[in-house]
Amino acid sequence: MNALMDMYGGLKFTVLGFPCNQFGLQSPEENHETLNVLQYVRPGRGFLPKFPIFSKIEVNGSDEHPLYAYLKEALPFVNPVIGDIRKLYWSPIKANDIRWNFEKFLITPEGIPYKRYDPHCQFEDVERDIATLLQGRHLS
Repeated sequence: MNALMDMYGGLKFTVLGFPCNQFGLQSPEENHETLNVLQYVRPGRGFLPKFPIFSKIEVNGSDEHPLYAYLKEALPFVNPVIGDIRKLYWSPIKANDIRWNFEKFLITPEGIPYKRYDPHCQFEDVERDIATLLQGRHLS
């Protein structure tokens, strides 16, 4: 995500990070500990995000944040496999739920949800779509 900020941060583009602990309980830290975890643990090696990191939220289930309810409604799931439900910490589980950490949404400069990406999508696919969108062309 830092690479995308280096490439497009001066344009009408930014990355927004929303930590969540609903996937394998991999983010148990408190909000005030998030930046230290990123810098020293995962990914570590002095990593500092070049984009805003918000307070931890829930992206699925009965307490899902309204932003994610809206994004999931506007851009249905991209992967029909929900995954190992023993590692998913929310209820109810729905077809449009976020599948795992690092699922991404691309939003137009006007704030319109545009495309949703599986957590394992290729960086080049996201980068190409951002470039296309910023040039004012429609994605295919």
